[in-house]
Amino acid sequence: MNVMIQWTYSMAKRPEAVFTSEYMKAAAALLVLEDLEKTGRVKNVEFKDEIGTTWTKKELVKLLTEMKEEPQDIIVYFDGGYVKEDGMAGAGIVIYYTHGKDKRRIRMNRLLEELDSNNEAEYAAFYEGVIQLEVLGVHHQAVTFKGDSQVVLNQLSGDWPCFEDTLNAWLDRIEAKLKQLGIRPVYEPIPRKENQEADKLATQALKGEFISSTINLTQT
Repeated sequence: MNVMIQWTYSMAKRPEAVFTSEYMKAAAALLVLEDLEKTGRVKNVEFKDEIGTTWTKKELVKLLTEMKEEPQDIIVYFDGGYVKEDGMAGAGIVIYYTHGKDKRRIRMNRLLEELDSNNEAEYAAFYEGVIQLEVLGVHHQAVTFKGDSQVVLNQLSGDWPCFEDTLNAWLDRIEAKLKQLGIRPVYEPIPRKENQEADKLATQALKGEFISSTINLTQT
């Protein structure tokens, strides 16, 4: 989690000045503030993360304490498969993360109904990935999302426009959930061959083969 520090530098009977730092790791920001406070001239301290959420020192210390027990270094792979004839879609999700000293992986899939296109299936798969992050308790940190859908990732990043109402509804739903969780998404399009895990899970869902597993990769 990266934050910037904003503080007021105050001297007796002299003008005050407001300073803002660059973004840095939250733990490092607390160390910087500790040094600044030794001057006795710092007040109105505020920390701001990369999505605009603000924190007091006390709130940030509490948040970092809580996050020590939560998943970190998270990468989400997603893929949506679609069968036009019956409007069925399969969503495949793979999540890699660290928990303490352990590296873990979640694999899951779902069968989705009444979708209109392959692009909608990809959006639905992405949303399922975000829901899994919520279940994991992920919040207020950066998460990397990888998939082979150029449409979904470039529209979510704002690089491509989205003109279809159905897809816009998914886009709005995803952005609202990410904002609610305080997740800063990093979108990374990848070739299909690098997304085979999620692709296989989506295909299995369409065949009625449902997967839901979590393994500790450190012990394998």
